[in-house]
Amino acid sequence: MAAGRFPAGVLSFKQFMHRQKVLSLYRKILKVIDQIPNEGDKQYLKNWARQDFKKNKNATDEDAVRMMFTHGNLQLKELENMLQLTK
Repeated sequence: MAAGRFPAGVLSFKQFMHRQKVLSLYRKILKVIDQIPNEGDKQYLKNWARQDFKKNKNATDEDAVRMMFTHGNLQLKELENMLQLTK
């Protein structure tokens, strides 16, 4: 194995850090969704989040991942704002 090369399936440090950020964002979104009082809306949004993250879990292009992460953060802020309006 050459220096700086990883066996197949092993993430680089940068990929690992991106993955941790994405997982953290996913957890934050689920926590906000859990605060929604309507069970039907809550289940719908959980399914939406799960499907969206699963659909993009194999993305490797750094720019695309960064763009999706930014979009996810905007969606999180929107969910938080909508939740504040219901209180």
